[in-house]
Amino acid sequence: MTVTIFVPRDSTALALGANETAAAIAREAKARGIDIKLVRNGSRGMFWLEPLVEVATDAGRIAFGPIEEHEVAGLFDAGFTTGGSHPKALGLTEEIPYLKKQERLQFVRVGVTDPVSLDDYLAHEGYVGLKNAIAMEPAAIVQQVTDSGLRGRGGAAFPTGIKWKTVLGAEAPQKYIACNADEGDSGTFSDRMVMEDDPFMLIEGMTIAGLAVKATEGYIYVRSEYPHSIANLNEAIVAANKAGYLGENILGSGRTFNLQVRKAAGAYVCGEETAMLESIEGKRGMVRAKPPLPALQGLFGQPTVINNVISLSAVPLIMSRGAEFYKNYGMGRSRGTLPMQLAGNLKYGGLVEKAFGVTLRELLYDFGGGSESGRPIRAVQVGGPLGAYMPESLFDTPFDYEAFAAVASTVGHGGLVAFDDTVDMAKQARYAMHFCAEESCGKCTPCRIGSTRGVEVMDKIIANQNRPQQIHLLRDLCDVMVTGSLCAMGNMTPFPVLSALNHFPEDFGDQKTLANAA
Repeated sequence: MTVTIFVPRDSTALALGANETAAAIAREAKARGIDIKLVRNGSRGMFWLEPLVEVATDAGRIAFGPIEEHEVAGLFDAGFTTGGSHPKALGLTEEIPYLKKQERLQFVRVGVTDPVSLDDYLAHEGYVGLKNAIAMEPAAIVQQVTDSGLRGRGGAAFPTGIKWKTVLGAEAPQKYIACNADEGDSGTFSDRMVMEDDPFMLIEGMTIAGLAVKATEGYIYVRSEYPHSIANLNEAIVAANKAGYLGENILGSGRTFNLQVRKAAGAYVCGEETAMLESIEGKRGMVRAKPPLPALQGLFGQPTVINNVISLSAVPLIMSRGAEFYKNYGMGRSRGTLPMQLAGNLKYGGLVEKAFGVTLRELLYDFGGGSESGRPIRAVQVGGPLGAYMPESLFDTPFDYEAFAAVASTVGHGGLVAFDDTVDMAKQARYAMHFCAEESCGKCTPCRIGSTRGVEVMDKIIANQNRPQQIHLLRDLCDVMVTGSLCAMGNMTPFPVLSALNHFPEDFGDQKTLANAA
């Protein structure tokens, strides 16, 4: 009897030795005369357990991990292919608490299937959404997405259906779908996991978007540091075209949608939608002024839907199971689920997909297990390097766009970076200004010059050079950047700076000094 064994091909698993573990399993099975089928699946998102080895049994998939190359022979000695016990046995994968407590809607296939196997994708509800969409008029598809309550998962949280409706209503000879996969925020990796571990989901979502707004061309703008994502996407696109799910006459419907991958320019600012469009067009990645909106004059001057990976990959599920199914998850105006990424000083770093409403505290402690150092968690930056630093007093804030806005924070892309009580928040504030100075496209003065002056001011504050005056100057400078910058790069750099200053004043000087400066 053939035994099916799963070893991830996700880049995190590869970095931790998954290829070596997989090769050792193949060698050991051959030497022992055991017939195996080795499947290179995606990661389950429990990165502290990688390389995670799973074995298919009658009871379900049993997990072992982390398994290094030198431990493989011991696995076979323990009879792991027939469910034998082993010190690193974790039981049924689906029963591992970290996974069991999640609501995996978009990531239901991630870690389960071979990412580039179209047959695997079809066997797990793949392309059901596209088949439903083909039977509908474009306006009906847009209405379904609107009714679901899906909002942009890239940071701005703009209602996806409204954006699509604008593009559908625009008259033009050509329309485009542009996927922003330039995932440059620190502590974020959900886009990468979709592209590496379930690329057909993104391809299907973009195809449905094309049908919805009558666009026939699509581009996936992928971060240059993601070679595995680029390779898997290109392989999946070839398979989808060959099987009739992409290209001319999709599934015999007479409709067309072509898709190609563009490698990004390696600049953080190209994650901003208009800078991304400039880069796709072969120009220097610099922000465009608005109006006109990209929905009306976007890529090559034509109406363009721009969404990020998580937004577009939510669409197949919505079209497969219906808007009501999706909107029943979440709270308030934040509907559905969000793949949240746990990073920084945490014991259990990885991906958690939960419905909106879960609190920071639950994520940090119930899933993250507290700090890796064992010290108290002092601050968490949510939403990437331009996100606010949140103190322990705000850890009970539910993940909800409006709830975060009420405490001057942003959900952003769902990335969390945790810091224990040894962190110097003044230095973290300086880092935010320095990051902006390094990554600014330079088009507008508040961002280009303001961030450079900001680093200089922060250096004087850290050196205790006339702190009251410098802190007053820092607040004024942040106000100019928020109100005067052309895009979110300059608009949001003050978020981490001011949150550090407001929530952790002791790191900037004594309370009396700060009170006089405020």
